[in-house]
Amino acid sequence: MIAREIYLKKLRQLRDHNLIKVITGVRRCGKSTLLSAFRDELQESGVSASNIIFFDFEERENIKFSDWTLLYDEILAKTTPGEKNYVFLDEIQLVGSFEKLVNSLFVRKNIDLYITGSNACLLSSELATLLTGRYIAINLHPFSFAEYTLAFPGETNTDRLFRQYMNSSAFPEAVNLSKNAPELVNDYLQSIYDTVVGKDIVTRHKLRNFNNLQRIVEFLFDSIGSLVSPTNHVI
Repeated sequence: MIAREIYLKKLRQLRDHNLIKVITGVRRCGKSTLLSAFRDELQESGVSASNIIFFDFEERENIKFSDWTLLYDEILAKTTPGEKNYVFLDEIQLVGSFEKLVNSLFVRKNIDLYITGSNACLLSSELATLLTGRYIAINLHPFSFAEYTLAFPGETNTDRLFRQYMNSSAFPEAVNLSKNAPELVNDYLQSIYDTVVGKDIVTRHKLRNFNNLQRIVEFLFDSIGSLVSPTNHVI
């Protein structure tokens, strides 16, 4: 696993500060992995496992928490009174009225709260409304080139590696596939594209004509490097 040191450093600096730590980013960029890595760091630093509460809402056993009040009670029951408790809520947007849950946990002085969610549901403008200035956002991206090079420790030709980086993909799982099953990388990237464009954007904006959206996206792909106006042709 590639250590996301830039982001881990931010989480270390924010630890125990009276803010909700919100990790956002495009699908499959590594939000859950980052959250798990920081949880592991806490344990290695001496935090007891009983003081770390972790929920992944994509897991089957957590589907039952559709009512945020039930989840709130469950979390409080797991906390240790009089001690600092670290609460991690992964893919929080899957919980109905999650902002009420998050704000309710935030006011508990013995809870240090970390949440993740996709950009499709947790844009900065919405966070400012939902969490009323109580949060700090960490925007996670796919691998930078520096991180990408860590996945290929045996490659000494930086120029060749950079061309590979530009022509391949920086999504963490795509990088893993490129080493073991490169013929599947494009299929994997297509699945991300289909989910982001075909599901997230369409659902979020309640679009009824997907074909028009597809044409716009293809036009933008063809116009990379050019200025584009929503009311004019390429400038």
